[in-house]
Amino acid sequence: MKKLIAVALALGLVAPLTFAAGKQDAKGQSAATVSGTGSTPGWKLNKDKPITFDWYVNFSWFARQWGDSAVSKYVTEKTGVNVRFVVPAGNEAEKLNSMIAGDTLPDLITLGWWESQVGMMIDAGLVLPLDELAQNYDPIFFKVANPEKLGWYRQPDGKVYGYPNASYTPQDYVTYKGKLTSNETFLVRKDMYEALGKPDMTTPEGFLGALRAAKAKFGTVNGQPLIPVGFQEFTDTGNVSLEKYIQNFLAIPNEKDGKFYDRGSDPEYVRWLKVFRQANQEGLLATDVFVDKRSQMEEKIAQGRYFAMFYQNWDMQAAQMALYNKDPNTVYVAVEGPRNSKGANPTLGGGGIAGWTVTMISKNCKDKARAIQFLTYLISEEGQMDTCFGVPGVTYETVNGKPQLLPAVEKLDSTDKNAQETQYGVMYTYWMLMDTAWQGQFGAKYSPALEQPQLWTRPYVTSFAAYDGLTQLAPGTDEALISEELARRWGKDLPLLLRAKSESDFDRIWSDWQAFRKAKGADKVLAKQTEMMKVNKGKLGLK
Repeated sequence: MKKLIAVALALGLVAPLTFAAGKQDAKGQSAATVSGTGSTPGWKLNKDKPITFDWYVNFSWFARQWGDSAVSKYVTEKTGVNVRFVVPAGNEAEKLNSMIAGDTLPDLITLGWWESQVGMMIDAGLVLPLDELAQNYDPIFFKVANPEKLGWYRQPDGKVYGYPNASYTPQDYVTYKGKLTSNETFLVRKDMYEALGKPDMTTPEGFLGALRAAKAKFGTVNGQPLIPVGFQEFTDTGNVSLEKYIQNFLAIPNEKDGKFYDRGSDPEYVRWLKVFRQANQEGLLATDVFVDKRSQMEEKIAQGRYFAMFYQNWDMQAAQMALYNKDPNTVYVAVEGPRNSKGANPTLGGGGIAGWTVTMISKNCKDKARAIQFLTYLISEEGQMDTCFGVPGVTYETVNGKPQLLPAVEKLDSTDKNAQETQYGVMYTYWMLMDTAWQGQFGAKYSPALEQPQLWTRPYVTSFAAYDGLTQLAPGTDEALISEELARRWGKDLPLLLRAKSESDFDRIWSDWQAFRKAKGADKVLAKQTEMMKVNKGKLGLK
């Protein structure tokens, strides 16, 4: 793909998209746009000059529009910037690759930081360095941007091409200690768990005993078979619930003796994989968990068909609210899950410094000056206040020095998220550059249906910033190719391990898997990841 782009651009075979936005100078600044200063942000100097940016969001499920909600209207009125979202109708990678190959990227692009297209666009010169744009058009960017985040995303050429959302620096874990949450939870249906006497599920014996009891006591749910335990969906490369989530519950370290550690071969992990194998042998792992996709799982969550789940609690808001509205006792609550043989507390992953997505400015941008100025506004405290809490007096008021959603807005947000986002657009409906760590200082309020799992995680939240991105090996390298082959094999072996008819069969499959890893060069991958870990630590100032 990179060679294709390079050749096409060199030969001038690809006609870039052009946008009508007035004459631009050599740097891509509209003649009418005024540059910001070190004390006055550019967006304030250009707010009376309307402009519309096309903003590509690389998530097919994103369904929001700009201009219908109170927040989007308020931001446009304040900055003069209107937004037209572009969202793929189907496969995200196909849509994005097509725009890259055709050099038709719109003004702004938001995609997951882990996507290979991030490096592809940088290497092909299709996106612009934010720090250079800021230096030329909006120097105040450097006052509002987090230097740790800029350092994290600085490329080998010394430039920064993207800014993250939902990013948590190591300092955030100090500043907002006790206020940060994790999405990694072990959940049980509240009424069933209480009816069983709140069994201890931290040990293999207790875990299996609770699943057996649940199946015996609650065989069906509204005429449908109970699913004793569920996970996230199985993919071609495995299942995150049965990998990172359970490893974090078992407090398996990410490094040992200064080297990146192979958590997937840890004896504590193997011990619990055998517990799940035993569960399957006893009929406690329904066929559903091996074949269901997320939409099917969410439907079954809303029906309350799972007794227990290893799942991302914040991603099941709609299902939780549906259960709560029917009967508050049927919601899913977080409880102590599997622990290692020493009974150590879990180390649940909080937000990483890489964040969730990165936002970039295309070289095709109709007005690069206005684009960096708009980005500067969005990441500033004022922009965060506007996109999180909205319009003063309309969506929130200040009480004892803290912003607080008005009762009607808060109620709608907790009962009908879709309606709230369409009508008001608060609480990061437009999440592309949200700073969720910043939001945490105000003590987030949750609806009764969603509160318990979030608050439960707070004592266990751990920063894994030093290990961010270690699976994102450079495309085409030996290490990346080895890692990809190992991932595909693991995706096939994991279900086989869980479905092994006996422990001896499990041991045979496991032994073959370990031999395969060694023969293919897993140690080479770990060595590279150790190098990357040390680079990360250098960026973070850690030893």
